[in-house]
Amino acid sequence: MVLIGPGGCGKTHLACAIANHRLSLAQPAFYIGVADLLDHLRSTFSPSSDIAYDELFERVKNTPLLVLDDLTMAVTTAWAKGKLKQLLDHRFNTQLPTVITSDVPIEEFEEDLRGRLTAPEFCQICVIQGKSSPSLEHLGGLELELLRKMSFKNFDCKRLNLPAEHRQNLEQAFRIAFNFAQSPQGWLVFQGVNGCGKTHLAAAIANHLHQEGKSVLFIVVPDLLDYLRSTFSPESRVSYDELFEKVKKAPVLILDDFGEQSATPWAQEKLYQLINYRYNARLATVITTCFSLDEIESRISSRMVDPSLSLVFNIMAPDYRGDIQAAREARLQQRYSRRGRQS
Repeated sequence: MVLIGPGGCGKTHLACAIANHRLSLAQPAFYIGVADLLDHLRSTFSPSSDIAYDELFERVKNTPLLVLDDLTMAVTTAWAKGKLKQLLDHRFNTQLPTVITSDVPIEEFEEDLRGRLTAPEFCQICVIQGKSSPSLEHLGGLELELLRKMSFKNFDCKRLNLPAEHRQNLEQAFRIAFNFAQSPQGWLVFQGVNGCGKTHLAAAIANHLHQEGKSVLFIVVPDLLDYLRSTFSPESRVSYDELFEKVKKAPVLILDDFGEQSATPWAQEKLYQLINYRYNARLATVITTCFSLDEIESRISSRMVDPSLSLVFNIMAPDYRGDIQAAREARLQQRYSRRGRQS
């Protein structure tokens, strides 16, 4: 059985209740958090360990009922991933009763594990709804009404007050973004001044993928860094590693407003780690920035411009808010002209 839901929804309580009920019937049950299990396995390599690695691992593998709490995607080492795979493969193949809790949607697990967890003849999945920490899906972005309404349909790529060259450039940006939304692959980097339309196109990609039922994460980069910093607080309900791993491994990641926030060494390093991971993993990524590539740290910019992976497009249009102001002034001028003729 797999219990999936956000932190604080009650899944751990239910898993513990199952184990305690079995124990009350004098039936064996073994409960452990995944992180604690891996720590215990590592500790057996110490000369002072009271138990050998093989003995502990065999006990866990073959316990009549195993409850694994908090199975996440934040397992970063090959060794840890290998141990969990061995454990779960063994229990699946021997059909041993197992309860797993996780806050990771089932579709985000790796393919081989997902196949085990969704086998209808053996595994039952229960999704629990509940109040959680701020959703990564809406981190700093799509939960806001303005961004939620940004779509391809309401993107104005004709802006008649612009020179023909700028209109053509804006129409090309629209086509590039629309094509990316149809089949997210590689990287797409939109450059341009504030208000040129790059965030609208990025949000339109995210909203389109959401409507298609596909996994996408839209993040305003300064907000991401604030959330990462907040995980170091004792009150945080999500760990730094858990949050950062989810962002790093999102199937489609949209980083809005990249550049201004990387002034501190810590911020620079976090953004480099994020960009470098997604570059090496070839994960679909959209980046918007008002900076030129020369103004972005070279370790990052060199990955952005790799033609084998990334398309960098500079949107030439000026701030659209100037269009709004010009339109207002034109309307006011028309009113004064009509009043003058009437008088």
